[in-house]
Amino acid sequence: MELGVTHHPIRVVALYQFTPFADLEQIKAPLAQACCGLGVKGTLLLAREGINGTIAGSDDAIERVLAHIRALPGCADIEVKESRAPAMPFHRMKVRLKQEIVTMGQPDIDPLDTGHYVAPADWNALIDRPDTIVIDTRNDYEVALGSFAGAIDPQTRSFRDFPEWFQANRDRLLDGEVKPKIAMFCTGGIRCEKSTAFLKAEGLDEVYHLKGGILAYLETIPPEQSRWEGECFVFDERVSVGHGLTPGDNQLCRACRMPVTPEQRNSPLFVEGISCPACHGERTDEQRARYAERHRQTMLAEARGEAHVGAIHPDHG
Repeated sequence: MELGVTHHPIRVVALYQFTPFADLEQIKAPLAQACCGLGVKGTLLLAREGINGTIAGSDDAIERVLAHIRALPGCADIEVKESRAPAMPFHRMKVRLKQEIVTMGQPDIDPLDTGHYVAPADWNALIDRPDTIVIDTRNDYEVALGSFAGAIDPQTRSFRDFPEWFQANRDRLLDGEVKPKIAMFCTGGIRCEKSTAFLKAEGLDEVYHLKGGILAYLETIPPEQSRWEGECFVFDERVSVGHGLTPGDNQLCRACRMPVTPEQRNSPLFVEGISCPACHGERTDEQRARYAERHRQTMLAEARGEAHVGAIHPDHG
């Protein structure tokens, strides 16, 4: 699935909005009914802090569901990211209630009290300052594919680990007479909404984050002016993108959902659809047999021009 393939009939929309919802049950049922009644499929997460998810359907159906969502409290100006698909990429519609729409394990912070937004055009000037500390808030497997030059890698396995990492490293990061500016970034912006809100709750004010995330930066900043090195992991079939959002050279391991580089694909531990160097030693023969059958079914579905449940789809980071 590639952005800009406008002739594909299915419209895929990824969205999120931080806004306080009072009665989640009253929102859930009508939203699920609207989606199912229009043949829209995918997953939407609802929490007291807002909505997040990815849905797919016909152009008209998606537009009508978006109208329903925009009528929810605080969602009138919700931004969406769109792509196209040749066939319906989801098998069902799910509307789920969660503690957080992006899980950081801090459900009581105010995600609307975020740091200062920095437009992609102004990002270089901020991170080039000697008094700016740049922190990559993504997970370790994402950072391994690429990051901004000089950015700190927290080496977190999940976003839940970020608060503990910051608290453990706070004194080291803020050591000095002059308090630094802290600039943070993630894939599409949603994690930085939470991470900057967390730092503000920790008493910090000079906190900044890249508006629209890495994807907005790569889409708008020319390569010759870029501070980005490598590729950016994305939560769809492209797996990773470079400048101009052109698809990268990485593939996805269907067993563990981790990106696999061209070098890793030369490893004897990489078996397409079954294992990669990251997960080969963590799976049983029974699991690998299931993966092999799923891969076979996926290949058959692709030969028929259909999507299979094993596919992945756009998300926000």
